[in-house]
Formats: sequence, structure tokens, C-alpha cells
Amino acid sequence: MSEEERATKNKLRPATLVTQAGRAPFEHFGFVNPPVYRGSTVLFPTIAALEGLRQPYTYGTKGTPTTRALEQAWSEIAGGADTVLTPSGLAAIGLALLTATHAGAHALIADSAYQPTRNFCEGLLTRFGVTVEYYDPLIGGAIAAMIRPETTAVLVESPGSQSMEVQDIPAIAAAAHAHGACVIADNTWATPLLFPPHERGCDLAVEAGTKYLAGHADLLIGLVSANAKWAKRLRATFNAFGMGSSPDDASLALRGLRTMALRLREQERAALDIAQWLAVRPEVSRVLHPALPTHPGHELWKRDFSGASGVFSVILKDAPQKAVAAFVDGLELFGIGFSWGGYESLVLPFNCAAYRTATRWTSEGPALRFSIGLEDVADLKADLAAGLARLNVS
Repeated sequence: MSEEERATKNKLRPATLVTQAGRAPFEHFGFVNPPVYRGSTVLFPTIAALEGLRQPYTYGTKGTPTTRALEQAWSEIAGGADTVLTPSGLAAIGLALLTATHAGAHALIADSAYQPTRNFCEGLLTRFGVTVEYYDPLIGGAIAAMIRPETTAVLVESPGSQSMEVQDIPAIAAAAHAHGACVIADNTWATPLLFPPHERGCDLAVEAGTKYLAGHADLLIGLVSANAKWAKRLRATFNAFGMGSSPDDASLALRGLRTMALRLREQERAALDIAQWLAVRPEVSRVLHPALPTHPGHELWKRDFSGASGVFSVILKDAPQKAVAAFVDGLELFGIGFSWGGYESLVLPFNCAAYRTATRWTSEGPALRFSIGLEDVADLKADLAAGLARLNVS
């Protein structure tokens, strides 16, 4: 893309950009979507071309026109210099951490991070000789006191995917960069449409495209975007792993991309409506939604984010497990599952206390995470009201 083309696209609003990014119809005979290029072997016309790798595509693990279209689109949307695709969001987190660390390095990880991220850090990363330390997600710029000479990576996740703490990412990034450390953001909750990671100081930004990008609960894919400083190293680490994503999955993700802005805004509207409704229910102690003025991180959210996604958490008043099970198990429109971002609403009981180490998680009652889908809000409220009635009589 030329600088002129980049400048033009940078002026587009998100809902327009997601329809235009990564598209080149006249390279594909005018078809608006790129075809699915499946393949491993790529032929070279001459020995000279082979020896010099003088063509855009050289082997299937290095990408195809389909996967490249998604990479280019995501780089435009995230504001990155390059993007690579992985088979899942967790694979994207692992790739980013391995890009930014080495044997003998020290990595700082938000205590509120996605639990599989912790499992990766405490398992594979430590086996490779990296020292992992967790920090209070609300630490802000004071993280400077935790940075050592050997610190190479600081991982942020805002808000936390269950406990919903909002981090002061610009302050954390400034402290990390002052010591030469790479800032990695798990930006899955907001997507780049609601939080521009590289503009806020993140070097590598991870997305579980499985969620809002895919949007239909039928796809596993991850993305890592990099700024100009880290793009070459990210691509080299990616190539060393041969960690490709299927062109069929990339095609589905491209299809999801074109409607992502509309789905995200609708899910934001519905989730905020339901969060406000739940906040005044007598069975509810607290609603953890960054867009609510009662949330401790609300001011940071207003400063750094342009909107909210459809995921939030609720702390119920103290209730026996049997009553909580009656509430959740009987819901008709909320599936019980780990993911989020699809068209369907989900609920997930959780308890962070078992794995938090730098901070202490306490809740006055059972905790539930909700992902609001695209159903009618009135129907979702009716389903929740019936569930709360079951909770009260159990």
C-alpha cells in the first residue's frame, strides 16, 4: 500500500474501514472477496527466482493471497506495521511472548490475565528459561519499580477477561519503554475498533479472532500485530515456527470482519442495557462493566476506549451453589461456555481466587461472566428474570 493510500484509509471511520481493509477486487477478476488459495507447494519459474525467492509467495507456511489479505486488513485496522495469523488466540499470545523474550529474560504479566496465558507462562515459558512475575493490574506507571535490567516483556490485558480491571496502559507502556521492554497487549475484549493498541503504546497486540472477528462461534484463529520496531522480529519468530492459519479460516475471518463494527456496536448497546438492568436487581451485589460509572476503572475506560464490547461480569449476593445452578442451568437463551463474541449469549461461572498471586480476588458472592449476543434484549431480560426467580426459591 502506498503512503497516499494509507493516509486515505486512516481517515475512514471504523464501520467503513472494516468493509475496505485488505481488499483488492481487481487482482481477483473483480470479485469483491479474495478466493480461498489452498496449497503447500508454490512453483518458481526459474532457478534464479527460486534462489532469490523473487516472488510474493514461496511456500504455504509463509502465507497465501487469502491469509495475506487478512493480515493486511488487520494491520490497517490495528494501526500496525505487520500482522501474522495463528491457529488460535492462545497460540497468538504464546507467539508474542516468545517474540519478546529469551532465556534469562524476565517477563511481567498482569495478574488479571486470561488463565491459559498464565498456564503458558508457568509451563512452556519458564521451561525456556524465562522468569515470570505477576503484577497488580492497577499498578499503572508504578510498574517501573518492578522492571529489572533483564525485563524484556510486559503483558497487559485491559479489562481483565473475568475480573474486568481497567489498566492504565499508556502509563505502563511509558515505564516499560524507558527500560527497553516490549509491551504486549491482549486486546481481545475491545478489538482495535474500540482500543487502538499501537496508538496507546503497545508494541505487539494479540487478538483472539475466534471471538468478535469471527463472530459466529465456528472458527479458531489468532492474530498478532506489531509496530514498526517489532514487526521484523515477530515475522521471523512466526516463520521459525511454521505456524500458519488455514486459508479457509482466514476467508471466514475476512467475512466476519466486514460486519464486525456493526455487531460490536449492537452487542455494546445490548450489554450495557442488561448490565444496568442487573445492577438494580436485589439478587446482584455488583456489576463489573467498565462503561458503568460505578466501575472503579470507568474514568480510564472513558479516556482510552471509544466503546465497550458485550462482555461483563456480575457478583451475586451470597447464595448457595444449588441456587446458582438453578439460575444458570435453567437459562434458555444463554449457553454455558468459555468463549465470547459470537452471535449467541453465554454465561460462565468463575472464581479468580484460585490462580491470582500478585493480588487477592475476593467476592461477596458467586461470580458470573456474561457475553451478550445478538438476541432481542427483552427476551434476554425475561430469561434472566426467570433464572433469578429460580435462584430465589432454591
